[in-house]
Amino acid sequence: MATTAPLPEERTGAPLRAVVTGSDSGIGAAVAVALAGGGADVGITFHTDAEGADRTAEEARERGVTAAVRQLDLGDLPTSAAVIDELADELGGLDVLVNCAGTGSAQKAMDMDFDTWRHVLSVDLDGAFLCSQRAAKHMIEGGHGGRIINITSVHEHAPLVGAAPYCAAKAGLGALTKVLALELAEHDITVNSVAPGEISTPMTGQEEVDPRTQPRPGVPLGRPGHAREVASVVAFLATPAAGYVTGASFVVDGGMLLMGPQASVMLDDEKWRQV
Repeated sequence: MATTAPLPEERTGAPLRAVVTGSDSGIGAAVAVALAGGGADVGITFHTDAEGADRTAEEARERGVTAAVRQLDLGDLPTSAAVIDELADELGGLDVLVNCAGTGSAQKAMDMDFDTWRHVLSVDLDGAFLCSQRAAKHMIEGGHGGRIINITSVHEHAPLVGAAPYCAAKAGLGALTKVLALELAEHDITVNSVAPGEISTPMTGQEEVDPRTQPRPGVPLGRPGHAREVASVVAFLATPAAGYVTGASFVVDGGMLLMGPQASVMLDDEKWRQV
């Protein structure tokens, strides 16, 4: 039978404890800062950009919260997932996990070697599974419920030429989100995904770019998104207002996915087949 444990924010009036993987830049950094702005202590992870992680941590601390930093290499599994335990211990527990760390590829499936395929799956899917597993154990032991939020992509829902492992991983993470939502509900832990479209970040080659200056005629809102626009949805899912939301995927794409049939009939060449 489902428990009636209080939501994380109702724990004792103490701050939330959140870990955001891949929070050295881009969406992850924006999420960590948004959660800090709401009063959450944050654990920040990075793969290679230690300076970026330190900048995120400093932005978080400027908002009056505690920020802890760890390196996390999701290509080194299962060992590296222990970082979740380290951050939970340093923060005094764990209420929110945001799985944001990810990687991709730009190569057709027929040209891809197995190591490339496996690396993307390891980081984007295996890593999220192991981090969620460890985080959920802390939430269950804490007895106050929790939140797991997986950053997927519009490619959780739609394919892309040249991104076979990325699409497979994100679709798999979307399905994992739903399974965990069912399995963890009895502990009052909600599990949801946020699926961004094109966002102006270093990963899309748009570091320090104002998305309003980047016209995208094929997107109904006419531009890429800003990382803060994704972070605001994640922050909502970490609040009591989202306490009855679980197993859902929130698409943040300016209407991109809606354009499938509309856009396909407008194409007058086959450039879409190219990577």
